[in-house]
Amino acid sequence: MKGELCQDEVKHHFSSSTPSSSAPRPCGWPRASQKNVLRRPNINRTPLLSIIIPAHNEEHRLPGSLDRITAFLATQPYEYEVIIVENGSADDTVGVARRYAQRFPYIRLYQETARGKGLAVRRGMFEAQGKYRFICDADLSMPIEEISKFLPSALDGYDVAIASREVPGAVRYNEPWYRHVIGRIFNLLIKLIAVRGFEDTQCGFKCFRDEVAEDLFSVQTLNGIGFDVELLFIAQKRGYKIVEVPIHWYYSAESRMRLVRDSLRALVELFIIRRNDRAGLYDR
Repeated sequence: MKGELCQDEVKHHFSSSTPSSSAPRPCGWPRASQKNVLRRPNINRTPLLSIIIPAHNEEHRLPGSLDRITAFLATQPYEYEVIIVENGSADDTVGVARRYAQRFPYIRLYQETARGKGLAVRRGMFEAQGKYRFICDADLSMPIEEISKFLPSALDGYDVAIASREVPGAVRYNEPWYRHVIGRIFNLLIKLIAVRGFEDTQCGFKCFRDEVAEDLFSVQTLNGIGFDVELLFIAQKRGYKIVEVPIHWYYSAESRMRLVRDSLRALVELFIIRRNDRAGLYDR
């Protein structure tokens, strides 16, 4: 069945001898449990999970996020990899990523000279080898423990899974009310212009099956922040199964999202998506 991982593949990646990470705590930044047995991945085997981190001017936030990611992954029973795609940074993002890649063989760094989150994510998706390919914002506003919700056996039988801050079971922490209101208005515009049926298309954490990722990103065009809406538009058009996954999400005052400017730019990109569709760019 499309979107399902067979039991043999699950057994190939999972070992019952290693416990999984504990659930995130209800407040503060969760940490991977130190009681779990640490392990090193076999980088010669196909990973179950690829974590793709677009990184632009992230020298300050990236170390803390990578510390949490590596601590969590060390407790997991499956194979994994972390792909960092730096594009156009003016700080030491590259140096930070290289130092972590030297310490952890499963971390790989790629560079793009041009800027654009969509461009960075697309490069990461094509470099990834995992059966599940997960877009992860560098700020880690979704605790890394939440990623288990996107993998078998917690979730299976999907093509695209999008983290949601709006569906039942989701919890937002510390978000200013006005940002939430503007986000809901923009979601309404997305439903009217491009993608219907989802309450949160803009959260920066999404998971794709490998074959689906390669199909969608081969025709996806936008390099800006509207790239994820474009992906969902194409996925709907091609009949892929998309699910929303409720998550815990923490607002950060250091968010790179420029509320008015980025919202207007994303609005323009919604109409570009419709134009591209009329031009047949998303046809099989």
